[in-house]
Amino acid sequence: MLGAKRHWPPGPSLSPRLTLALTLLALRTGWAQEGTEPVLLEGECLVVCEPSRAAAGGPGGAALGEAPPGRVAFAAVRSHHHEPAGEIGNGTSGAIYFDQVLVNEGGGFDRASGSFVAPVRGVYSFRFHVVKVYNRQTVQVSLMLNTWPVISAFANDPDVTREAATSSVLLPLDPGDRVSLRLRRGNLLGGWKYSSFSGFLIFPL
Repeated sequence: MLGAKRHWPPGPSLSPRLTLALTLLALRTGWAQEGTEPVLLEGECLVVCEPSRAAAGGPGGAALGEAPPGRVAFAAVRSHHHEPAGEIGNGTSGAIYFDQVLVNEGGGFDRASGSFVAPVRGVYSFRFHVVKVYNRQTVQVSLMLNTWPVISAFANDPDVTREAATSSVLLPLDPGDRVSLRLRRGNLLGGWKYSSFSGFLIFPL
């Protein structure tokens, strides 16, 4: 009769136990075919995991061993106390420079200016640790976004030989935004070896 509902398997109605046994048999047959072949049963919906897709990271993900898109990170340190020739004013005012670049993934850090320039739009994490040595003055270090001081850290204990101004922040940046460290109070004339400045892209926007 046209329009009549079809049943699987054909024939008279089956008991629940027999239906379950037939379903398990069909599943075992499907799994025996290398574990990736879907089992098609009329009136049934089965989801079969494919190991090859899981290893590749799923839709839109990077396969194992491949670099994800938009990878940006940098880390720079100061390897000696005093400024070399050519770094006029460093340690007394203005930008704080770092002579050794440990990581510069994405090419955003400019060693000559001591600043990071965002290559892509996104949310970034930054951290700095600026050490003063044999210096009784209060030191204030600010993290600058272009010309705007975002956060500041202080080292102001006159009774220690070494102290650090340390802080961290998350910032949304547009391409071309510049992030740097600036000495806004005091000086680093006693030296600032072991100081560091680092950052990385958390996720693009």
